[in-house]
Amino acid sequence: MLQSRAFIKTKKEAPKDEVSANARLLARGGYADKLAGGIYSFLPLGFLVLKKIENIIREEMNAVGGQEILMPALQTKELWEETKRWETMNDLYKLKDRQGRELALGPTHEEVITDIVRKQSWSYKDLPFYLYQIQTKFRDELRSKSGLLRGREFIMKDLYSFHASEEDREKYYETVKKAYLKIFKRCGLAGVIVAEAGGGSFSKEFSHEFQVPTPAGEDVIIFCSKCGWARNVEIAGQKAGEKCPLCGSALKEEKTIEAGNIFTLGTKFSQTMGAFFTDQDGSRKPIVMGCYGLGLGRILGTVVETHSDERGIVWPRELAPYEAHILALPGSDRAVAKRVFAESAKIYKKLKDEGVSVLYDDRPDAPPGQKFADADLIGARARIVISEKTLKAKKAEIKRRGSKQVKMVAVGGVVGCLLSAK
Repeated sequence: MLQSRAFIKTKKEAPKDEVSANARLLARGGYADKLAGGIYSFLPLGFLVLKKIENIIREEMNAVGGQEILMPALQTKELWEETKRWETMNDLYKLKDRQGRELALGPTHEEVITDIVRKQSWSYKDLPFYLYQIQTKFRDELRSKSGLLRGREFIMKDLYSFHASEEDREKYYETVKKAYLKIFKRCGLAGVIVAEAGGGSFSKEFSHEFQVPTPAGEDVIIFCSKCGWARNVEIAGQKAGEKCPLCGSALKEEKTIEAGNIFTLGTKFSQTMGAFFTDQDGSRKPIVMGCYGLGLGRILGTVVETHSDERGIVWPRELAPYEAHILALPGSDRAVAKRVFAESAKIYKKLKDEGVSVLYDDRPDAPPGQKFADADLIGARARIVISEKTLKAKKAEIKRRGSKQVKMVAVGGVVGCLLSAK
């Protein structure tokens, strides 16, 4: 992409009303635009990253047997009344159509998915199966702050599993745990802690949250670094410094961001709404269910919170909007400038031909300082500088984002250097 044609407008200053790093950097870097608290537009750069997160999630959900569907965001009051959540779910957006029918903008889809399943006849031979979607959700969030970490409109992946027994559900629950940890690792989020938490309106049993340690976190967990025991502070029952209930080691406290969660639904929804299957003995039983959620924007915001410095974003390998960012520094001499742009264009074409995603800063009037600042802010994986100085040496300057090391590479070897480091 030529930067002169790209819809990228960076800002020197962050919005004054934003405190969190992800909100400030995504706004400054031209990744997202805030319409109102908890409501964001993803601009071309942000959309590129969002789609990469989506593709990683889709690959891993398909790998554990998930089948993708798409359910409506607009849901009927009648479904929510069946589970008695129409009145009890405080963050439900409610509205009426012109015929006076009451509807809700879905914050979650347990009612809808159970309604889909109950309309069919199921045998134990049909189970288990797993359905997921990636879709926009809505929650009337009172504390819509911290950028993408707490939104009123957000994109979420929710997977629902359907089983003939709790034993089978528990087995798949552990499978999804591993899949989630793989997703987070691919997104550059290492050291994720799986912590027990309350089931909320979904279940009386413990749920599990995938917590990313960071000072910017809004959650607090109590955990054992030795055996892995961890709980959200709201249900922990223990304090930092006390003995771990499993191994006796000293417990620690950590601020975290909840990047995902999984719930045991059991037969809560299937029993209430009439989603049954016929078992081997001919008896009719409620389908056992599980629920597994991931917020795409929340993952994006968490990555920025944990992968940034004073100059901008330092994207992990699989999420960077561009692998390379070419900076053409033409100088004041017209003949030299012509050579700089010509050589930069050659490298740009070669990288594109090799399938490397590349942003080329071909802006003729942008000063070098602005180009360097924009490159650091945007955070492509590698910065390639072509200037009068580098051309005299018949080389290009390559620097990895987040590294202090600058490498001078022969102009003809730039593409090979980047491909070998991918």
